Amino acid sequence: MKTILIVEDTEINIELITQLLEDDYNLLFARDGSQGVEIALQKNPDLILMDISLPVMDGYSATRKIREAQKNMPIIGLSAHAMSGHEESAKEAGCNDYLTKPIDEQLLFAKLKKYLPQ
Repeated sequence: MKTILIVEDTEINIELITQLLEDDYNLLFARDGSQGVEIALQKNPDLILMDISLPVMDGYSATRKIREAQKNMPIIGLSAHAMSGHEESAKEAGCNDYLTKPIDEQLLFAKLKKYLPQ
């Protein structure tokens, strides 16, 4: 079973993502960017769902730190900001892809299928 690290600080988003993914994936959780980096480098998950607006260290900075050690780990940026420029900034930081919140279930599963083929 593939492992996904969810780096998210909002409880309702954690609950939603957990309900969607817990039957098909092993889930790891981090509540801030710094903890996300630590867990990503220790546990080496198959994919990371990275919130962009995080306490301690934002998702851009956390993604850059992970990329220093892990060039190929898929990282999908998550943000409530759908304005133009946010997706580009996430990709410049090292995210492979980007989803806006609230999360569209079909888009999430399509991206997971793309980055985590069975």
